[in-house]
Amino acid sequence: MNLHEYQAKELFAQYGIPVPAGKTVSTVAEADEARAALGGDAWVVKAQVHAGGRGKAGGVKKVAKPAELAATVMVMLGTRLVTHQTGPGGQPVGQVLIEAPCAIARELYLACLVDRTRERVVVMASTEGGMDIEAVAATSPHKILKEFVDPVAGLQPYQCRELAFALGLADKQVAAFTQIVLGLYRLFMERDLSLVEINPLVVTADDGLLALDGKINVDDSALYR
Repeated sequence: MNLHEYQAKELFAQYGIPVPAGKTVSTVAEADEARAALGGDAWVVKAQVHAGGRGKAGGVKKVAKPAELAATVMVMLGTRLVTHQTGPGGQPVGQVLIEAPCAIARELYLACLVDRTRERVVVMASTEGGMDIEAVAATSPHKILKEFVDPVAGLQPYQCRELAFALGLADKQVAAFTQIVLGLYRLFMERDLSLVEINPLVVTADDGLLALDGKINVDDSALYR
């Protein structure tokens, strides 16, 4: 079972993973309330569908005026967003996520999933954030970093630090990244997930780390829980 981005970010926040301030809305009136609650003078509007490639398909818009925000939300709601992953029929947009923008210095990739061959959970990371990981694997497989988790010992902080150093992170970023990866692994195990992905995990202009987008797949066999 796939979760929407806003649902993934709600879980991220519960596990100590920093996310942008945001509000999910399904009407223009709710969008006005979200704008007032978020404040600021610019916002990012993101269509909530189970598909990648939303930005290229017009499903992610940055707006700078209240009227532009309302018009963008009105246009998105009730339409069908067509991306390279949806097929020609697209997917209906019933909700949009409105977020505060952030100043991005770098984009990274981070995920936890099950490696069926090794029968281990693997933490994957890459400097190529914002791209489809399949494309990175096809063109630059050496840029995909992996740490395999011992099922008895669990994920260790030193493994997180090794990934951080390999990604070119330094100083306080290493500690922040370690906490994010440990939280991601705990989320993966406690919520019976088959995939959890942050793409991109951004390094902000003030050297912070932020989960700008999130994808979660729940193991169907665990849905009864």
